[in-house]
Amino acid sequence: MEKRSPKPVCGEEALELLNCVTESPYDQEKCLRFLQSLRECVLSKKVKNFSIPSQDSDSAGAASATKKPS
Repeated sequence: MEKRSPKPVCGEEALELLNCVTESPYDQEKCLRFLQSLRECVLSKKVKNFSIPSQDSDSAGAASATKKPS
């Protein structure tokens, strides 16, 4: 059976923002919308911080977020 990694909290929003800032030409308005979307997600999910695992980790390429205690 294939090992599945859990979907990172607000991962899709973070990925959209990161990919937006790499585009050429840079569309600041579009990226600001992605930034706002990410901000809304971290507030609603109570994300405290993000981290990217080291390359030798089992979950290479994944990111994680730490939630604030409820």
